Amino acid sequence: MTNQPESPSGEISVLLADSKPMEAQLLAAALQHRGVRVLPCDHNVASILEVAEQGNADVAVLSPVAVQFGALDLNTLRTLHFSRPQLPKILVMEAEDRELVVQAFRSGARGLFCLADSSFQAFCECIEKVYCGGIWATTQQLNYLLDSVCQVPALRVLGANGEKLLTAREEQVVALVADGLSNRNVAMELGLSEHTVKKYLFRIFEKLGISNRVELVLYAMHNGAPQQAEWIAGA
Repeated sequence: MTNQPESPSGEISVLLADSKPMEAQLLAAALQHRGVRVLPCDHNVASILEVAEQGNADVAVLSPVAVQFGALDLNTLRTLHFSRPQLPKILVMEAEDRELVVQAFRSGARGLFCLADSSFQAFCECIEKVYCGGIWATTQQLNYLLDSVCQVPALRVLGANGEKLLTAREEQVVALVADGLSNRNVAMELGLSEHTVKKYLFRIFEKLGISNRVELVLYAMHNGAPQQAEWIAGA
């Protein structure tokens, strides 16, 4: 008979902020029963930052907030990561979603966990692994992340009223030029000819009201938001 892995020791303090109060209470009670110190707080940025700034938490466990049309907001996770980048963070999800997985890792998560698909014992193992400096993710979640790394980057360019100014291919050209790639290297990256890349650049210049690639790079630097990969044209 194989021994079950040990649950987290009492030395681990977990900041717990679940967007569903009932679920948060159940998780807190179960973790405390395992000897884990739970630091509960309301699921809002101010409360989470207040508890985190006290420096008593070893791991933060958060859940995403649902917004309109079924989308999930990771702003709380992102804000906490900017404020306390050294604090390991776990995102508790209701279901596995490719975009959510990629954005969660980009926002600072070190572990992703779906309670509906796993046991509470596995959740305890997730906390301990992240606490010890590891990453907790399924093979499918890691595949999502690797696929996103292999994709050509793109920077969205929006008009003052929020409309898209560039095509998807033009956005890729902007991203690569802003990263310092020459026309030749941009062409190699996208599988195009240099002549085609130049044609794309001329169209981009015309749409943004600039005249050369130097102005394009400066525009991206001064008007861009690299973390969100988007900037507002004409701002």
